Amino acid sequence: MCRLKFIFGATALFALDLVDQRSVTHVTSPSGRSTFQVTGSSGKLYICYKACHYCSCPAFTFSVLRRGDSMLCKHILAVYLSQALGVCQEMTVSDKQMSEILLPKED
Repeated sequence: MCRLKFIFGATALFALDLVDQRSVTHVTSPSGRSTFQVTGSSGKLYICYKACHYCSCPAFTFSVLRRGDSMLCKHILAVYLSQALGVCQEMTVSDKQMSEILLPKED
């Protein structure tokens, strides 16, 4: 825990909280597509792409992409930690459902 906090700061604590709440779900489809859904602390669902190290949350856009002062957001760290600890939820969806997850309709 101390090492995680040393490297990732407060992000590690927030990510571990998400892991404790079982907020990370690995979503797969019959076509082989795969992504992660993370329910944030506010209850909003974020999409994380582990392969390209991307999250749909505003913190990732601001802190990682724009400012460059963070390596990752709490959601992506939660994905890595939940897989390492073997507590990631698994869900299989149809290809149509996966396309709706990956390409959500705008409000």
